[in-house]
Amino acid sequence: MANLFAGNWAIDAAHSRVGFVVRHAGISKVRGIFEQFDAQLNVADNISDSTVDATVQIASINTENEARDGHLKSADFFDAENHPTMTFKSTSFEIDGEDITVAGDLTIHGETRPVTLTGEFGGVAVDAFGATRTGASVSTTISRKEFGITWNAAVETGGVMVSDKVLIELDLEFTAPEA
Repeated sequence: MANLFAGNWAIDAAHSRVGFVVRHAGISKVRGIFEQFDAQLNVADNISDSTVDATVQIASINTENEARDGHLKSADFFDAENHPTMTFKSTSFEIDGEDITVAGDLTIHGETRPVTLTGEFGGVAVDAFGATRTGASVSTTISRKEFGITWNAAVETGGVMVSDKVLIELDLEFTAPEA
């Protein structure tokens, strides 16, 4: 395994995924992804000084249902016209073996809240073409209401159409800066 060395590592969007899961009508889960995003991993000599900055394009949401995607882009939810991006800027970074924890400020719908992403550090590898790569799978659960996304509808059996809790799941792969 190669080392995670200092420098600005770029996201490999073709090998990364920005996804979410939310409970629908209290009985099932809806999954979706954002197809357009960018991120930089700035690895410092002291790993705990490393940072991650990411931007996601809200209009790129895809839940495999065009009508639902349109509703999610509307003012009822993300209001993509007025809030076209969500961003994440890390405030702390820790790798302990295969465990990774990245805390930071998440901004959605114009509201910024602290979140902590935890998960598995995939290590570092040199691929068949000589590129050095690193990756991680991390997640966090947020309250969408804390980000000003409050639309909902009651369901006949009790409860609501869309859960407040949203699971954010990230599978990220970065390529090292060229020497």
